[in-house]
Amino acid sequence: MLTPRLRPLAGVNSVKTESSRRSLPIPSGLIGERLDVALTRLLGISRSNAAKLCDSGSVEIDGAPGRKSDRLMHEGWLDVDLPQVQTEPDSIKAEPVPGMGILYDDEDLVVIDKPVGVAAHSSPGWSGPTVLGALKAAGYRISTSGASERQGIVQRLDVGTSGAMIVTKSEIAYSVLKRAFRNRTVEKRYHALVQGLPDPLSGTIDAPIGRHPVHAFRRAVIAEGKHSITHYELLEAFGSASLMDVNLETGRTHQIRVHFAALKHPLVGDITYGADPRMAEELGLTRQWLHAVGVGFEHPTTGKWMSVESPYPEDLQQVLERYRSRS
Repeated sequence: MLTPRLRPLAGVNSVKTESSRRSLPIPSGLIGERLDVALTRLLGISRSNAAKLCDSGSVEIDGAPGRKSDRLMHEGWLDVDLPQVQTEPDSIKAEPVPGMGILYDDEDLVVIDKPVGVAAHSSPGWSGPTVLGALKAAGYRISTSGASERQGIVQRLDVGTSGAMIVTKSEIAYSVLKRAFRNRTVEKRYHALVQGLPDPLSGTIDAPIGRHPVHAFRRAVIAEGKHSITHYELLEAFGSASLMDVNLETGRTHQIRVHFAALKHPLVGDITYGADPRMAEELGLTRQWLHAVGVGFEHPTTGKWMSVESPYPEDLQQVLERYRSRS
Protein backbone atom coordinates (compact mmCIF):
# COMPACT_ATOMS: atom_id res chain seq x y z
CA MET A 1 0.00 0.00 0.00
CA LEU A 2 1.28 3.45 -0.90
CA THR A 3 1.12 6.18 1.69
CA PRO A 4 -0.43 9.30 0.12
CA ARG A 5 2.26 11.63 -1.20
CA LEU A 6 0.00 14.64 -1.42
CA ARG A 7 1.71 17.61 -2.97
CA PRO A 8 0.43 20.71 -4.76
CA LEU A 9 -0.15 20.34 -8.47
CA ALA A 10 2.85 21.88 -10.22
CA GLY A 11 4.87 21.45 -13.38
CA VAL A 12 6.82 18.46 -12.11
CA ASN A 13 6.47 16.46 -15.31
CA SER A 14 7.03 18.52 -18.40
CA VAL A 15 5.90 17.35 -21.84
CA LYS A 16 8.05 14.64 -23.36
CA THR A 17 8.40 13.40 -26.93
CA GLU A 18 11.19 10.83 -26.64
CA SER A 19 10.66 7.09 -26.70
CA SER A 20 10.37 4.92 -23.61
CA ARG A 21 11.99 1.48 -23.47
CA ARG A 22 10.08 -1.32 -21.75
CA SER A 23 11.20 -4.84 -20.90
CA LEU A 24 8.40 -7.41 -20.72
CA PRO A 25 8.56 -11.11 -19.79
CA ILE A 26 7.05 -13.51 -22.31
CA PRO A 27 4.31 -15.44 -20.47
CA SER A 28 3.90 -19.15 -21.17
CA GLY A 29 0.37 -18.51 -22.45
CA LEU A 30 1.74 -16.60 -25.44
CA ILE A 31 4.28 -19.18 -26.59
CA GLY A 32 3.53 -20.08 -30.19
CA GLU A 33 1.86 -16.75 -30.97
CA ARG A 34 3.05 -14.30 -33.62
CA LEU A 35 5.02 -11.38 -32.22
CA ASP A 36 2.50 -8.75 -33.35
CA VAL A 37 -0.36 -10.69 -31.75
CA ALA A 38 1.60 -11.08 -28.51
CA LEU A 39 2.36 -7.34 -28.38
CA THR A 40 -1.32 -6.58 -28.85
CA ARG A 41 -2.21 -8.67 -25.83
CA LEU A 42 0.68 -7.54 -23.65
CA LEU A 43 0.47 -3.81 -24.37
CA GLY A 44 -3.22 -3.34 -25.12
CA ILE A 45 -2.48 -1.74 -28.52
CA SER A 46 -3.96 -2.50 -31.94
CA ARG A 47 -2.38 -5.18 -34.13
CA SER A 48 -1.54 -2.60 -36.81
CA ASN A 49 0.36 -0.48 -34.26
CA ALA A 50 2.13 -3.60 -33.00
CA ALA A 51 3.17 -4.39 -36.57
CA LYS A 52 4.48 -0.83 -37.02
CA LEU A 53 6.62 -1.21 -33.90
CA CYS A 54 8.14 -4.39 -35.31
CA ASP A 55 8.69 -2.93 -38.79
CA SER A 56 10.46 0.11 -37.31
CA GLY A 57 12.95 -2.08 -35.44
CA SER A 58 11.54 -1.09 -32.05
CA VAL A 59 11.08 -4.66 -30.76
CA GLU A 60 13.72 -7.19 -29.68
CA ILE A 61 13.28 -10.81 -28.57
CA ASP A 62 16.03 -11.74 -26.11
CA GLY A 63 18.23 -9.03 -27.61
CA ALA A 64 17.63 -9.94 -31.28
CA PRO A 65 15.48 -7.85 -33.66
CA GLY A 66 11.92 -9.17 -33.84
CA ARG A 67 9.78 -9.37 -36.97
CA LYS A 68 6.00 -9.19 -36.71
CA SER A 69 5.60 -12.72 -38.11
CA ASP A 70 8.12 -14.31 -35.70
CA ARG A 71 6.68 -16.95 -33.39
CA LEU A 72 7.50 -16.79 -29.69
CA MET A 73 9.19 -20.13 -29.05
CA HIS A 74 10.06 -19.98 -25.33
CA GLU A 75 9.72 -17.85 -22.20
CA GLY A 76 12.12 -14.94 -22.42
CA TRP A 77 12.09 -11.16 -22.67
CA LEU A 78 10.73 -8.59 -25.07
CA ASP A 79 12.32 -5.14 -25.22
CA VAL A 80 10.09 -2.52 -26.81
CA ASP A 81 10.85 1.12 -27.63
CA LEU A 82 7.52 2.93 -27.29
CA PRO A 83 7.08 6.39 -28.78
CA GLN A 84 5.69 8.96 -26.37
CA VAL A 85 3.85 11.37 -28.62
CA GLN A 86 2.15 14.36 -27.03
CA THR A 87 -0.51 16.56 -28.53
CA GLU A 88 -2.17 19.53 -26.92
CA PRO A 89 -5.87 19.34 -27.91
CA ASP A 90 -7.45 22.79 -28.09
CA SER A 91 -10.60 21.39 -26.45
CA ILE A 92 -8.79 21.11 -23.11
CA LYS A 93 -8.54 24.54 -21.54
CA ALA A 94 -5.48 24.96 -19.33
CA GLU A 95 -6.67 26.26 -15.97
CA PRO A 96 -4.94 25.91 -12.58
CA VAL A 97 -7.06 24.42 -9.79
CA PRO A 98 -6.15 25.49 -6.23
CA GLY A 99 -6.22 22.62 -3.76
CA MET A 100 -5.73 19.84 -6.29
CA GLY A 101 -2.82 17.62 -5.23
CA ILE A 102 -0.87 14.63 -6.51
CA LEU A 103 -1.08 11.28 -4.71
CA TYR A 104 1.06 9.26 -7.14
CA ASP A 105 2.93 10.07 -10.33
CA ASP A 106 5.05 8.14 -12.85
CA GLU A 107 5.65 8.09 -16.61
CA ASP A 108 2.40 6.19 -17.32
CA LEU A 109 -0.19 7.69 -15.01
CA VAL A 110 -0.97 10.17 -12.29
CA VAL A 111 -3.38 9.74 -9.39
CA ILE A 112 -4.74 13.13 -8.38
CA ASP A 113 -6.55 14.22 -5.25
CA LYS A 114 -9.61 15.90 -6.75
CA PRO A 115 -11.22 18.67 -4.72
CA VAL A 116 -14.98 19.17 -4.62
CA GLY A 117 -16.32 21.53 -7.30
CA VAL A 118 -13.99 20.25 -10.02
CA ALA A 119 -15.19 18.21 -13.01
CA ALA A 120 -13.10 15.43 -14.52
CA HIS A 121 -13.28 17.06 -17.96
CA SER A 122 -15.22 19.69 -19.85
CA SER A 123 -18.79 18.96 -20.93
CA PRO A 124 -21.81 20.88 -22.29
CA GLY A 125 -23.12 23.25 -19.64
CA TRP A 126 -20.00 23.10 -17.45
CA SER A 127 -17.76 26.16 -17.41
CA GLY A 128 -15.94 25.48 -14.14
CA PRO A 129 -12.49 24.00 -13.47
CA THR A 130 -11.52 20.52 -14.69
CA VAL A 131 -8.93 17.91 -13.79
CA LEU A 132 -7.57 17.82 -17.33
CA GLY A 133 -7.35 21.61 -17.48
CA ALA A 134 -5.37 21.68 -14.23
CA LEU A 135 -2.96 18.98 -15.43
CA LYS A 136 -2.46 20.75 -18.74
CA ALA A 137 -1.80 24.05 -16.96
CA ALA A 138 0.88 22.32 -14.87
CA GLY A 139 2.60 20.94 -17.99
CA TYR A 140 1.61 17.30 -17.51
CA ARG A 141 1.64 14.92 -20.45
CA ILE A 142 -1.79 13.34 -20.99
CA SER A 143 -2.64 10.32 -23.11
CA THR A 144 -4.18 11.25 -26.46
CA SER A 145 -6.54 8.26 -26.36
CA GLY A 146 -10.26 8.86 -25.91
CA ALA A 147 -12.55 11.66 -27.08
CA SER A 148 -10.71 14.98 -27.42
CA GLU A 149 -12.34 16.62 -24.40
CA ARG A 150 -11.66 13.67 -22.07
CA GLN A 151 -8.34 12.27 -23.25
CA GLY A 152 -6.56 10.18 -20.65
CA ILE A 153 -9.67 9.77 -18.50
CA VAL A 154 -10.26 6.16 -17.43
CA GLN A 155 -12.54 6.98 -14.47
CA ARG A 156 -14.60 9.95 -13.36
CA LEU A 157 -15.70 11.44 -10.08
CA ASP A 158 -18.76 13.65 -9.83
CA VAL A 159 -18.19 17.39 -9.46
CA GLY A 160 -19.51 17.13 -5.90
CA THR A 161 -17.29 14.16 -4.96
CA SER A 162 -13.68 14.49 -3.84
CA GLY A 163 -10.82 12.01 -3.69
CA ALA A 164 -8.46 9.75 -5.64
CA MET A 165 -8.80 9.70 -9.42
CA ILE A 166 -6.55 8.16 -12.11
CA VAL A 167 -5.50 9.99 -15.28
CA THR A 168 -3.28 8.23 -17.82
CA LYS A 169 -0.25 9.71 -19.53
CA SER A 170 0.75 6.95 -21.95
CA GLU A 171 -1.39 5.27 -24.60
CA ILE A 172 -0.62 1.85 -23.16
CA ALA A 173 -1.75 2.90 -19.69
CA TYR A 174 -5.02 4.23 -21.12
CA SER A 175 -5.75 1.03 -23.03
CA VAL A 176 -4.83 -1.35 -20.20
CA LEU A 177 -6.59 0.59 -17.42
CA LYS A 178 -9.68 1.23 -19.53
CA ARG A 179 -9.96 -2.53 -19.99
CA ALA A 180 -9.31 -3.11 -16.27
CA PHE A 181 -12.17 -0.82 -15.30
CA ARG A 182 -14.42 -2.52 -17.85
CA ASN A 183 -13.47 -5.94 -16.48
CA ARG A 184 -14.03 -4.71 -12.89
CA THR A 185 -10.53 -5.60 -11.70
CA VAL A 186 -9.93 -2.13 -10.25
CA GLU A 187 -10.80 -1.59 -6.58
CA LYS A 188 -12.79 1.62 -6.06
CA ARG A 189 -13.21 2.44 -2.36
CA TYR A 190 -15.28 5.26 -0.93
CA HIS A 191 -16.32 6.44 2.49
CA ALA A 192 -19.87 7.75 2.78
CA LEU A 193 -21.69 9.27 5.73
CA VAL A 194 -25.33 8.22 5.48
CA GLN A 195 -28.36 9.22 7.49
CA GLY A 196 -29.50 6.72 10.13
CA LEU A 197 -28.19 3.18 10.56
CA PRO A 198 -28.56 0.75 7.62
CA ASP A 199 -29.86 -2.74 8.36
CA PRO A 200 -27.99 -4.99 7.80
CA LEU A 201 -24.77 -3.25 8.85
CA SER A 202 -22.91 -4.75 5.88
CA GLY A 203 -24.12 -6.16 2.63
CA THR A 204 -24.54 -5.73 -1.11
CA ILE A 205 -26.98 -3.50 -2.97
CA ASP A 206 -27.83 -5.06 -6.34
CA ALA A 207 -30.28 -2.75 -8.09
CA PRO A 208 -30.33 -1.41 -11.68
CA ILE A 209 -29.75 2.31 -12.17
CA GLY A 210 -30.98 4.50 -15.02
CA ARG A 211 -32.10 8.05 -15.71
CA HIS A 212 -34.85 9.32 -13.47
CA PRO A 213 -38.18 9.12 -15.33
CA VAL A 214 -39.03 12.75 -14.43
CA HIS A 215 -35.81 14.59 -13.50
CA ALA A 216 -33.26 14.20 -16.31
CA PHE A 217 -30.29 15.34 -14.17
CA ARG A 218 -30.93 12.62 -11.59
CA ARG A 219 -30.59 8.83 -11.59
CA ALA A 220 -32.90 6.29 -10.01
CA VAL A 221 -33.32 2.59 -9.37
CA ILE A 222 -35.51 1.48 -12.26
CA ALA A 223 -36.23 -1.93 -13.79
CA GLU A 224 -34.78 -1.03 -17.19
CA GLY A 225 -31.63 0.51 -15.72
CA LYS A 226 -28.05 -0.78 -16.00
CA HIS A 227 -26.81 -3.57 -13.75
CA SER A 228 -25.32 -1.89 -10.64
CA ILE A 229 -23.66 -3.46 -7.57
CA THR A 230 -22.49 -1.68 -4.41
CA HIS A 231 -20.85 -3.43 -1.44
CA TYR A 232 -20.84 -1.68 1.93
CA GLU A 233 -19.76 -2.16 5.55
CA LEU A 234 -20.30 -0.08 8.68
CA LEU A 235 -17.23 1.73 10.02
CA GLU A 236 -18.72 3.97 12.73
CA ALA A 237 -22.26 4.57 14.03
CA PHE A 238 -23.24 7.98 15.46
CA GLY A 239 -26.97 7.54 16.01
CA SER A 240 -28.37 9.93 13.43
CA ALA A 241 -25.66 9.05 10.90
CA SER A 242 -23.31 6.18 10.01
CA LEU A 243 -19.90 6.14 8.33
CA MET A 244 -19.78 3.42 5.69
CA ASP A 245 -16.91 1.81 3.77
CA VAL A 246 -18.16 1.36 0.20
CA ASN A 247 -16.68 -0.75 -2.61
CA LEU A 248 -18.07 -0.31 -6.10
CA GLU A 249 -18.27 -3.36 -8.31
CA THR A 250 -19.81 -1.33 -11.12
CA GLY A 251 -19.41 2.38 -11.81
CA ARG A 252 -22.71 4.03 -12.69
CA THR A 253 -23.35 7.75 -12.47
CA HIS A 254 -24.34 8.70 -8.88
CA GLN A 255 -24.32 4.99 -7.99
CA ILE A 256 -23.55 5.30 -4.25
CA ARG A 257 -25.94 8.21 -3.83
CA VAL A 258 -28.78 6.45 -5.63
CA HIS A 259 -28.33 3.09 -3.92
CA PHE A 260 -28.28 4.47 -0.37
CA ALA A 261 -31.22 6.77 -1.15
CA ALA A 262 -33.12 3.69 -2.32
CA LEU A 263 -32.41 2.11 1.08
CA LYS A 264 -33.92 5.23 2.72
CA HIS A 265 -30.48 6.17 4.04
CA PRO A 266 -29.38 9.05 1.76
CA LEU A 267 -25.92 10.50 2.11
CA VAL A 268 -25.70 13.32 4.65
CA GLY A 269 -25.87 16.62 2.76
CA ASP A 270 -27.21 15.04 -0.46
CA ILE A 271 -30.34 17.18 -0.80
CA THR A 272 -30.80 16.06 -4.42
CA TYR A 273 -31.42 12.49 -3.29
CA GLY A 274 -33.57 13.13 -0.25
CA ALA A 275 -31.17 14.09 2.57
CA ASP A 276 -32.50 16.26 5.40
CA PRO A 277 -31.60 19.88 4.51
CA ARG A 278 -31.81 20.93 8.17
CA MET A 279 -29.14 18.38 9.12
CA ALA A 280 -26.88 19.62 6.32
CA GLU A 281 -27.36 23.24 7.42
CA GLU A 282 -26.61 22.42 11.04
CA LEU A 283 -23.39 20.66 10.02
CA GLY A 284 -22.38 23.43 7.63
CA LEU A 285 -22.22 20.88 4.81
CA THR A 286 -22.82 22.18 1.29
CA ARG A 287 -22.40 18.88 -0.59
CA GLN A 288 -22.91 15.17 -0.07
CA TRP A 289 -20.54 13.52 2.44
CA LEU A 290 -18.77 11.23 -0.01
CA HIS A 291 -15.05 10.76 -0.60
CA ALA A 292 -13.06 8.42 -2.87
CA VAL A 293 -10.60 7.23 -0.22
CA GLY A 294 -8.62 4.87 -2.40
CA VAL A 295 -8.07 3.09 -5.67
CA GLY A 296 -6.30 -0.24 -6.20
CA PHE A 297 -5.11 -1.52 -9.56
CA GLU A 298 -2.48 -3.54 -11.38
CA HIS A 299 0.06 -1.14 -12.85
CA PRO A 300 -0.43 -1.12 -16.64
CA THR A 301 3.24 -1.70 -17.51
CA THR A 302 4.93 -3.23 -14.46
CA GLY A 303 2.05 -5.48 -13.41
CA LYS A 304 2.66 -4.53 -9.77
CA TRP A 305 -0.45 -4.15 -7.61
CA MET A 306 -0.83 -0.57 -6.43
CA SER A 307 -3.05 0.95 -3.75
CA VAL A 308 -3.25 4.73 -3.48
CA GLU A 309 -5.19 6.46 -0.71
CA SER A 310 -6.64 9.95 -0.29
CA PRO A 311 -7.12 11.67 3.09
CA TYR A 312 -10.42 13.33 4.01
CA PRO A 313 -10.68 16.98 2.95
CA GLU A 314 -11.24 19.55 5.67
CA ASP A 315 -15.01 20.00 5.26
CA LEU A 316 -15.73 16.28 5.58
CA GLN A 317 -13.23 15.83 8.41
CA GLN A 318 -14.89 18.61 10.41
CA VAL A 319 -18.29 16.92 10.12
CA LEU A 320 -16.86 13.64 11.38
CA GLU A 321 -15.16 15.37 14.30
CA ARG A 322 -18.47 16.92 15.33
CA TYR A 323 -20.17 13.54 15.36
CA ARG A 324 -17.29 11.93 17.25
CA SER A 325 -17.26 14.67 19.87
CA ARG A 326 -20.96 14.10 20.48
CA SER A 327 -20.33 10.38 20.95
